[in-house]
Amino acid sequence: HMMTAIRDFTMTVARGEFACVVGPTGCGKSTTLNLVTGLLRPTTGNVRVMGNPVNDISRDIGFVFQADALFPWRSVIDNVAAGPLYRGTPKVQAYERARDWIARVGLGRFEKHYPHQLSGGMRKRVALAQTFINQPKILLMDEPFSALDMQTRTAMQDELLGLWSEQKSSVVFVTHDLEEAVALADKVYVLTAGPGTVKSVYRIDLPRPRVMADIRYDPKFVEIAKVIWNDLREEVQLGQSRTLQTGH
Repeated sequence: HMMTAIRDFTMTVARGEFACVVGPTGCGKSTTLNLVTGLLRPTTGNVRVMGNPVNDISRDIGFVFQADALFPWRSVIDNVAAGPLYRGTPKVQAYERARDWIARVGLGRFEKHYPHQLSGGMRKRVALAQTFINQPKILLMDEPFSALDMQTRTAMQDELLGLWSEQKSSVVFVTHDLEEAVALADKVYVLTAGPGTVKSVYRIDLPRPRVMADIRYDPKFVEIAKVIWNDLREEVQLGQSRTLQTGH
């Protein structure tokens, strides 16, 4: 019994653009990211990144998951230096860059700590340093902040926007949280209930730099979120009614 996760799916993200993907549960949001990374092959059709077909996992792509991808047996600095070392950077240079990135995410005093000694928010900061140190051209994020409490999540969203504005990677950010999508993105894609296709694309015309704690109270923010929610709500209801009918 095979289900089609996504179908007739076209998505374009420009260089340096921040795109968020929202949709009901099970609509193929994570499948989309896995196709872009090369972790998953499409059964039909093709996936192109920067004009080239995706045949393998690309070094130009960084990935931040919901769960930590930190090595528990390695210290913070060893975790952050791992990427450059793997890419052939000499050890001294790799550790210098790692030190710099750890300081940039505010963890300068925690270089020698191990992941289990850090809070969820601190581990997420390490994950961002671990990703940005590799200077990815494309950054794929799969609900990276969903397990964090509201206050920590807001701080991490600000941190992410600060790092992104310096590096200007193209970002595809999957989230269940519509407010998060509107607050972060240049463009929001709404997916249909599975099989996922792009239902609508919204340009988020809010000025940058954005401060997460303030932007949610901007009348324009509220207005945009309301319009997108009306669109998304139809798909959420459709997805729920299908689940009730089929039991999965």
